[in-house]
Amino acid sequence: MEYLHTMVRVSDLEQSLHFYCSLLGMEEVSRRDSEKGRFTLVFLCAPGDRDSAHANKSPMLELTWNWDPEEYTGGRNFGHLAYRVENIYELCQYLQDNGVTINRPPRDGRMAFVRSPDGISIELLQKGDALEPQEPWASMENTGTW
Repeated sequence: MEYLHTMVRVSDLEQSLHFYCSLLGMEEVSRRDSEKGRFTLVFLCAPGDRDSAHANKSPMLELTWNWDPEEYTGGRNFGHLAYRVENIYELCQYLQDNGVTINRPPRDGRMAFVRSPDGISIELLQKGDALEPQEPWASMENTGTW
């Protein structure tokens, strides 16, 4: 068995691309529009997975944007996406400076949770050992759910 991709449905493609690409640093690998099916598929990869994504089409994140408005609830949702990051404090600060709420701050220097514009929970994990706890993260309370 080989992992290929995770698919999430998004309600605003441009807003989602801004979040995943501009803020989180993912890269667009391919895009497909289906006039007949009235949807767009955009495949993204993390920078560290670029070679594998292009060569093997994995691992990737598939954003599915249905052109006709639809509310996604219940079984069409799922747990979370997880990404390993170089410096959890720097990324969380960058995301917060750009209007992203840090739902579970990286108090332990190892793990944080944020949400995409569509409410998808994103887990951020520090690469290697946890960083030493530091403020303001160490004393920051949780916000919302993840």
